[in-house]
Amino acid sequence: MDQVQDIPKVADLCDAYRSTVKVLSPIFYDFGGKASFSGPAVTVKCFEDNTAVKALSLTEGHGRVLVVDGGGSPRCALLGDNLAMNLLNNGWLGAVIYGYIRDRAELAALPIGIKALGANPLRSAKEAPGVVGNPVEFAGQIIQNGDVIYADEDGIIILNHR
Repeated sequence: MDQVQDIPKVADLCDAYRSTVKVLSPIFYDFGGKASFSGPAVTVKCFEDNTAVKALSLTEGHGRVLVVDGGGSPRCALLGDNLAMNLLNNGWLGAVIYGYIRDRAELAALPIGIKALGANPLRSAKEAPGVVGNPVEFAGQIIQNGDVIYADEDGIIILNHR
């Protein structure tokens, strides 16, 4: 299920909306098969446990972007090929993971945007549900549930036309 999405370049949006755009620190790498994606954020806060990420991956995405605050922990992965395939099949357009992923080769072959800090082959624990829908803070920005995320090869921004 390849979703066609024509979004403006992040750099162009930064030029046009300089006074209102919020730019995330450039600490993320591309892991999905699509570098460009955008949509309203669904926020998740979890630490070394992807229970909430899996649960959300099984819900209808409706063109949204999963934004996961994993505390930046390098000790395990919060998203792999199975959850990324769930996201893709359920209409999510991308994921921004303040944490790590696994299954790099498989993720690169999927037509979905995935930004994360790096890769770690160890799967996460399954002990705590995490929190969905609350504001998260990482990469120098606070991201609210529903904020509009734009991402491409140049970076990730929040741009709300409110």
